[in-house]
Amino acid sequence: MAIRSIASARLSFGLVTVPVNIYPTGQAGEKISFNWLHKECGHRLKQQYYCPQHNKSLGKADKVKGYEFEKGQYVVFTPDELKVLDAKANQTIEIMEFVPEDSVGRLYLNKIYFLGPDDGGDKPYRLLSAALTKTRKVAIARYKARGKQYLVAIRPEGQGLVMEDLYYAHERKSFKEVPIGKASVTPKELDLAIQVIKSAEAKSFQPGKYKDEVRERVLKQIRKKINGQDITRLEETPEKKVVDLMEALKASLGGNAGTTRLRRASRNRVKRKAK
Repeated sequence: MAIRSIASARLSFGLVTVPVNIYPTGQAGEKISFNWLHKECGHRLKQQYYCPQHNKSLGKADKVKGYEFEKGQYVVFTPDELKVLDAKANQTIEIMEFVPEDSVGRLYLNKIYFLGPDDGGDKPYRLLSAALTKTRKVAIARYKARGKQYLVAIRPEGQGLVMEDLYYAHERKSFKEVPIGKASVTPKELDLAIQVIKSAEAKSFQPGKYKDEVRERVLKQIRKKINGQDITRLEETPEKKVVDLMEALKASLGGNAGTTRLRRASRNRVKRKAK
C-alpha cells in the first residue's frame, strides 16, 4: 500500500524549484490508554475548564489566550492578534547552505520524513539527490508550516531524498548538564565488558527481530478481561541480584564458561609476549 502524503511543499535551491510531497517514515505504536468513567454508571467523563478565582466551570466563549511573561502575570491576545503572531506558512523548503554530510550531529535530529516528487518535479528531484550523493553534502533549509519555522536537513536516500527536522541550537540540551559521576574503569572490567559485547554482537541491525512486548502483554491481558478472566494475579519475574560489577560481567558471559574464556585469552596474550 502506498504511503499517503501529509503535506506538499516547494523545495528550492538556487533558482531551481522542486514540487515535493512529504511522507511519514513510520508510525509509532499507539499508546494503550484508559479513559476515566463514572464509577456509578460507567459513562465516560468529560474534562472542563475551571476558574478557581470564581469557583465555576467555563465554556468556550469565556476563554482567552494569554502569555505568561512573569510568574502569574499574563498578557492577553485576541484571535486576530494570534493570527499575526503565527509564522506565515508559504510551504517552501528554502535551502540556505550545503554542509558536509557528517557535520550534522545525531543529537540535533528530531523527526525524519520522506520527500517524493510532485507533478513535474521528477527531473530536478533526481538531480538534487544525485548531486548531494556525489558531493557528500547535506542541504540545510528552513521550512515554514503550521505556525512555526522549522530548521531541516535534506539528505539523499538511494535515488531519493529525506527531510530531517532538526532542533535549533537553543532547543537542544547539552550533555554537559547530565551528571555522570567520576567512577574509573579498570582494564580487567573493560576486558570483560568487551567480551560481553562480542558474545552478543550481530552483523547488522535487523528491526524485524524486535517487538513491543509490553504492548502485546497489555493487549493480551485486556482480551482476557473482556472474556471475563481474572487478571489480578501478576506473573512474577525472578529478581536478579547483582553482587558487584565484576560478578555481573562474569554472569553475563555464562559464569564459569565466560571466566574460563577470559583466563585462556589472558594466557595466550602472555605466551605471545614471551615469544
